[in-house]
Amino acid sequence: MSVGTHAIDIRTSPHIKGRVTTDTIMLNVVYALLPVTAFAVFVFGLSAFLLVIVTTGTCVLTEHVLCKLARKPSTVSDYSAVITGLLLALTLPPGFPLWMAIVGSVISIGLGKALFGGLGMNPFNPALVGRAFLQAAFPVAITTWTPAFWPEMQIWSTERFTSIVLPTVSLPFMRPESVASFINGITIDGFSGATPLSRMKFDHETTSIIDLFVGMTAGSTGETSSALIILGGVYLMARRMMNWRIPVAILGSATVVSGIFYALNSEIYPTPLFVLFSGGLMLGAMFMASDMVGSPTTPLGVWIYGILIGSVTVVIRLKGGLPEGTMYAILLGNACTPLIDNLTQPRIFGARKKGERK
Repeated sequence: MSVGTHAIDIRTSPHIKGRVTTDTIMLNVVYALLPVTAFAVFVFGLSAFLLVIVTTGTCVLTEHVLCKLARKPSTVSDYSAVITGLLLALTLPPGFPLWMAIVGSVISIGLGKALFGGLGMNPFNPALVGRAFLQAAFPVAITTWTPAFWPEMQIWSTERFTSIVLPTVSLPFMRPESVASFINGITIDGFSGATPLSRMKFDHETTSIIDLFVGMTAGSTGETSSALIILGGVYLMARRMMNWRIPVAILGSATVVSGIFYALNSEIYPTPLFVLFSGGLMLGAMFMASDMVGSPTTPLGVWIYGILIGSVTVVIRLKGGLPEGTMYAILLGNACTPLIDNLTQPRIFGARKKGERK
């Protein structure tokens, strides 16, 4: 637009550009996940390390190849594929077969992200898309757990850093031994496959809250230290790279709903603290549900979204057929995000209410 001899450059809003780029945010998420990942390797050993390397490397390679096939510049430098790989590894059992992890990684990037157009256009969390596929395709492998600090169950033992769980290196479509470790050429059986959630749901056995908080139990690779997960989330909140309302709404609603069940029957249902620190709820609340792409943008919407995820997680855990429900709850929340955003749009300043006469 030109006025007299002066030109006015008119553009659409927003007119204020933040200094923080997508690459910076993603890199900081990687930083926040590193302590959790490192502790998982410390707890579960070489098998967990190989799992993290394979999923992360496969996700990065898949994104690069798909970008080249689409004749677009490679987007691996934005670190989003690294985050997907890390999160996928953290949602899988430490001894998960590596060939299955490769399949899940390709699905995460290809089906969960690239199919929708890439970063910023995927409606669902890519890591959970891959995890959901693996849950359906390989239900036995994905529910085969390795205890913390195997094989001697001693923290300072080093054998888990020089040995691997046999299913880790199983061949494609060959049934691995479900609970075994390979130690100096000797196969040792006898690992328990029960997680704290399974023991609580099916046997009504509790697990020490301290063990859950610190990360001394069997479970997914990321079901280790809730303390480190919380610290990572607080780091992102402090840097304003995460909407704090989402994890607060998830954990708050999970506390309330589980507290109601516990008050009704404390002999069957676990305490709210057990619900918060067990399974993948803490990891999901801090690093998956808070994904900027799959979560609502309106102030009221993020609260509804978080309450939905926290409530559904508890209901699935306590009344459903599965011991864990975090993955399904977050995917459901992602699916409802467009509707939530649409129903919670704030009123435009100066606009009339619906039905108001002109």
